[in-house]
Amino acid sequence: MTPAGSLLQADGLRKTYGPTAALDGAAFSIHPGEVVAVMGPSGSGKSTLLHCLAGIVRPDEGSITYDGRELTGLPDAALSALRRSEFGFVFQFGQLVPELTCVENVALPLRLNGARRKEAEATARGWMERLEVDDVTAKRPGEVSGGQGQRVAVARALATSPRVVFADEPTGALDSLNGERVMELLTDAARATNAAVVLVTHETRVAAYSDREIVVRDGRSRDMERAV
Repeated sequence: MTPAGSLLQADGLRKTYGPTAALDGAAFSIHPGEVVAVMGPSGSGKSTLLHCLAGIVRPDEGSITYDGRELTGLPDAALSALRRSEFGFVFQFGQLVPELTCVENVALPLRLNGARRKEAEATARGWMERLEVDDVTAKRPGEVSGGQGQRVAVARALATSPRVVFADEPTGALDSLNGERVMELLTDAARATNAAVVLVTHETRVAAYSDREIVVRDGRSRDMERAV
């Protein structure tokens, strides 16, 4: 049974790719301001779970409810609008646009949502200062370090004030020192804005920043807090 008051919840998710079952009845829930780590070995289905929750991939079966709305039946345009306005994303390699400056990268989701350039970049600069990368605003992604680039990516994810941040192995390409700083800044900023964070990782030191852990194995999920 899914906990009351969940912002995002899923039940009975199944997703297959050919003969392979990536998800086999997985469940998930998260509350506003909560950080939930999704853990599991490579190929367990944890990234597929994140992609389904974020509306990037449609499950074959099951339900996903966000803020009282069923997502699985929404048209692609509605899901795309939701990802632009209410969801934020941080990926393992940042995926910044190399032709844009760092401040333009952070401002990009705001611009896509219709904000004027001056307003969008002012908001972007504020988030870059908060993420301790305000000294690289004019540089392009290829001119900054890996740790700086990932903090720029976190600033971009948070710039639209999302209600849910999806972070897929956000420290996987960083050394331990930079990885820990990124996690500190990401979780502190998300909690300050009451955003929920879905954190996919295989590293226990990264999962330690979460409030709760869900382990995915063979496409099935287990809530470790409720399993105790």
